[in-house]
Amino acid sequence: MPANASEPVLPAAFSAAIDSLRAAEHRSELTVTEIAAPTNLAPFSIAFAADVLPARHSQDADLATGRFVLLHDPAAPEAWGGEFRVVCYVQAPLETDIGLDPFLAEVAWSWLTDALDARGADYSAASGTATKILSTGFGGLEEQGDGAQLELRASWTPADHSVAAHVEAWGELVCMVAGLPPTPDGVALLSARRTIT
Repeated sequence: MPANASEPVLPAAFSAAIDSLRAAEHRSELTVTEIAAPTNLAPFSIAFAADVLPARHSQDADLATGRFVLLHDPAAPEAWGGEFRVVCYVQAPLETDIGLDPFLAEVAWSWLTDALDARGADYSAASGTATKILSTGFGGLEEQGDGAQLELRASWTPADHSVAAHVEAWGELVCMVAGLPPTPDGVALLSARRTIT
């Protein structure tokens, strides 16, 4: 019986997913914290926030932030194609010339799918949007000049409760949009300049 009788008993699959998420490993440049999860999207959910740590980040690279939510519905909604659904968000400022790159959205989406594939994450029904925002300051904000920002929102259905690879891929994506290249664990970064290829 749960400590609070009003709290629902967690399904075994969701408890296993929570354990998997909490056991995930992230790059040293990233700080990941558990945050309050949305309560209106599924019967069960858990959420994390991530930020690139400025103290460990190159001065010539931008910062990034992200959110990761794992939803669980034992009824396996038809739209999900399974009992679990990941919903994530990543955002970072960019240099204006990079924001003007016509292939930026496609590259950002490929960073996500490549990160999932590199970790062997088993998933289906991936969908999302990559948004480039260009801005120019006026009046009191004129000194800020031109700027750009990238936002990537995505969702997909993990095959089962083994979701550590999924949250690790999301963490890698946060680092990549901050300008950090993909790096094997334990290898020091030589440069954090962002390149679009």
